[in-house]
Amino acid sequence: MKRMGMIFRAKANKALDRAEDPRETLDYSYQKQLELLQKVRRGVADVATSRKRLELQLNQLQSQSTKLEDQGRKALALGREDLAREALSRRAALQQQVTDLETQHATLQGEEEKLTLAAQRLQAKVDAFRTKKETIKATYTAAQAQTRIGEAFSGISEEMGDVGLAIQRAEDKTAQLQARAGAIDELLASGALDDPSGMHKDEIQAELDRISGGSDVELELQRMKAELAGGSSQQAIEGGTGQAQSQQQPTDTPRFDKQ
Repeated sequence: MKRMGMIFRAKANKALDRAEDPRETLDYSYQKQLELLQKVRRGVADVATSRKRLELQLNQLQSQSTKLEDQGRKALALGREDLAREALSRRAALQQQVTDLETQHATLQGEEEKLTLAAQRLQAKVDAFRTKKETIKATYTAAQAQTRIGEAFSGISEEMGDVGLAIQRAEDKTAQLQARAGAIDELLASGALDDPSGMHKDEIQAELDRISGGSDVELELQRMKAELAGGSSQQAIEGGTGQAQSQQQPTDTPRFDKQ
């Protein structure tokens, strides 16, 4: 189970590394810092609000204390010592509250100063982180673009790799078809394969047909010459026979005696 858990964590970590984009991580960290700064500012505002409320209470208690002091002085002037004593007793109780509130006010004021200083320091860190974040993002983007361009030029990128494989497959298929066509032509020329269509002839047969064709032409030419020569002799013979017949025709004419 431990090994399975380790393998699972290792594979999950590797998958997260592939899916992680440093720019998104930087933006997320910056967002968290802004949220923290906002919380510190709200804390400073809350402390300042509490301090302001204590100041209002102190002002009220001091006003009441002054009022009781005046009332005691007037009561004592009128000979009412008992009222003057009561007023002074109440003023003493209020003065104790004023002292406690002043202590709390001093404490809150110190906390407010600390939080204000912490907010200022955090603000400076956030501003510095924002500048560094933008620098890192720009550098990462430039490096990523340069890497992709280099991979495209070298042909090792995934997209160019697919294109290269497609070109290689096309070239292999073309070479295979060319080799098959050449092999079939050689087999047909050698007579190892029959041509059902009768369109393909090997070189020897083509040469024989050419010679036969030439011989036929020569034979036809000789025959025509012979016919022409024979025709001329026959005409000469027929011409001589006609003349002989014309010379013999008068002798063959019947003669009639006068009666």
